[in-house]
Amino acid sequence: MESVDKLKVTAAVALVAIGVAGFYIVPANQGALRVLAVIAGLLLAAATVWFSQPGRDFVDYARDSVKEAQKVVWPSRKETWQVTGIVFAFVGVLALFMWAVDSGLAWVFYDVILGRK
Repeated sequence: MESVDKLKVTAAVALVAIGVAGFYIVPANQGALRVLAVIAGLLLAAATVWFSQPGRDFVDYARDSVKEAQKVVWPSRKETWQVTGIVFAFVGVLALFMWAVDSGLAWVFYDVILGRK
Protein backbone atom coordinates (compact mmCIF):
# COMPACT_ATOMS: atom_id res chain seq x y z
CA MET A 1 0.00 0.00 0.00
CA GLU A 2 1.36 3.38 -0.97
CA SER A 3 1.89 6.09 1.60
CA VAL A 4 -0.90 8.17 0.04
CA ASP A 5 -3.31 5.28 0.44
CA LYS A 6 -2.19 4.79 4.05
CA LEU A 7 -2.85 8.46 4.65
CA LYS A 8 -6.34 8.16 3.12
CA VAL A 9 -7.20 5.12 5.25
CA THR A 10 -5.87 6.88 8.36
CA ALA A 11 -7.96 9.93 7.51
CA ALA A 12 -11.02 7.70 7.09
CA VAL A 13 -10.49 6.16 10.52
CA ALA A 14 -10.06 9.66 11.96
CA LEU A 15 -13.30 10.80 10.29
CA VAL A 16 -15.19 7.90 11.86
CA ALA A 17 -13.66 8.75 15.24
CA ILE A 18 -14.65 12.41 14.81
CA GLY A 19 -18.21 11.37 13.95
CA VAL A 20 -18.44 9.20 17.06
CA ALA A 21 -16.90 11.97 19.17
CA GLY A 22 -19.48 14.37 17.72
CA PHE A 23 -22.20 12.00 18.91
CA TYR A 24 -20.98 12.36 22.48
CA ILE A 25 -20.26 16.10 22.26
CA VAL A 26 -23.74 17.07 21.04
CA PRO A 27 -26.25 17.34 23.93
CA ALA A 28 -28.46 14.30 24.56
CA ASN A 29 -31.68 16.18 23.77
CA GLN A 30 -30.47 16.72 20.18
CA GLY A 31 -30.91 13.08 19.13
CA ALA A 32 -31.22 13.71 15.40
CA LEU A 33 -28.11 15.87 15.36
CA ARG A 34 -26.17 13.23 17.27
CA VAL A 35 -27.11 10.56 14.75
CA LEU A 36 -26.35 12.95 11.90
CA ALA A 37 -22.81 13.45 13.28
CA VAL A 38 -22.12 9.71 13.16
CA ILE A 39 -23.67 9.30 9.71
CA ALA A 40 -21.68 12.25 8.36
CA GLY A 41 -18.46 10.77 9.77
CA LEU A 42 -19.21 7.40 8.19
CA LEU A 43 -20.13 8.91 4.81
CA LEU A 44 -17.02 11.10 4.71
CA ALA A 45 -14.88 8.12 5.69
CA ALA A 46 -16.48 5.98 2.98
CA ALA A 47 -15.88 8.72 0.40
CA THR A 48 -12.25 8.96 1.48
CA VAL A 49 -11.67 5.21 1.30
CA TRP A 50 -13.50 5.05 -2.05
CA PHE A 51 -10.67 6.96 -3.71
CA SER A 52 -7.87 4.82 -2.24
CA GLN A 53 -6.48 1.65 -3.79
CA PRO A 54 -7.73 -0.58 -0.93
CA GLY A 55 -11.18 0.95 -1.41
CA ARG A 56 -11.15 0.21 -5.14
CA ASP A 57 -9.90 -3.31 -4.43
CA PHE A 58 -12.76 -3.82 -1.98
CA VAL A 59 -15.32 -2.60 -4.53
CA ASP A 60 -13.89 -4.96 -7.15
CA TYR A 61 -14.02 -7.82 -4.64
CA ALA A 62 -17.64 -6.99 -3.76
CA ARG A 63 -18.63 -6.91 -7.44
CA ASP A 64 -16.94 -10.28 -8.04
CA SER A 65 -18.73 -11.70 -4.99
CA VAL A 66 -22.11 -10.59 -6.34
CA LYS A 67 -21.31 -12.16 -9.72
CA GLU A 68 -20.38 -15.44 -8.03
CA ALA A 69 -23.53 -15.39 -5.88
CA GLN A 70 -25.60 -15.03 -9.04
CA LYS A 71 -24.06 -18.25 -10.38
CA VAL A 72 -25.39 -20.29 -7.44
CA VAL A 73 -28.02 -22.84 -8.43
CA TRP A 74 -30.61 -22.89 -5.67
CA PRO A 75 -32.55 -26.11 -5.01
CA SER A 76 -36.21 -26.33 -5.93
CA ARG A 77 -38.95 -26.49 -3.30
CA LYS A 78 -39.27 -30.25 -3.84
CA GLU A 79 -35.53 -30.84 -3.39
CA THR A 80 -35.53 -28.70 -0.25
CA TRP A 81 -38.35 -30.73 1.31
CA GLN A 82 -36.66 -34.01 0.34
CA VAL A 83 -33.36 -33.03 1.94
CA THR A 84 -35.16 -31.71 5.02
CA GLY A 85 -36.99 -35.04 5.33
CA ILE A 86 -33.73 -36.96 5.07
CA VAL A 87 -32.17 -34.79 7.77
CA PHE A 88 -35.13 -35.32 10.12
CA ALA A 89 -35.06 -39.08 9.49
CA PHE A 90 -31.32 -39.22 10.19
CA VAL A 91 -31.77 -37.23 13.40
CA GLY A 92 -34.53 -39.62 14.50
CA VAL A 93 -32.42 -42.71 13.78
CA LEU A 94 -29.44 -41.18 15.56
CA ALA A 95 -31.60 -40.31 18.59
CA LEU A 96 -32.86 -43.90 18.78
CA PHE A 97 -29.29 -45.22 18.49
CA MET A 98 -28.04 -42.92 21.23
CA TRP A 99 -30.99 -43.92 23.47
CA ALA A 100 -30.20 -47.60 22.89
CA VAL A 101 -26.50 -47.12 23.69
CA ASP A 102 -27.31 -45.07 26.80
CA SER A 103 -29.84 -47.63 28.03
CA GLY A 104 -27.44 -50.48 27.32
CA LEU A 105 -24.55 -48.83 29.16
CA ALA A 106 -26.81 -47.95 32.09
CA TRP A 107 -27.93 -51.60 32.31
CA VAL A 108 -24.33 -52.86 32.12
CA PHE A 109 -22.99 -50.49 34.76
CA TYR A 110 -25.90 -50.37 37.20
CA ASP A 111 -27.37 -53.88 36.96
CA VAL A 112 -24.43 -56.09 35.92
CA ILE A 113 -21.36 -54.42 37.40
CA LEU A 114 -22.80 -52.67 40.50
CA GLY A 115 -25.63 -55.14 41.08
CA ARG A 116 -28.26 -52.42 41.70
CA LYS A 117 -31.80 -53.12 40.67
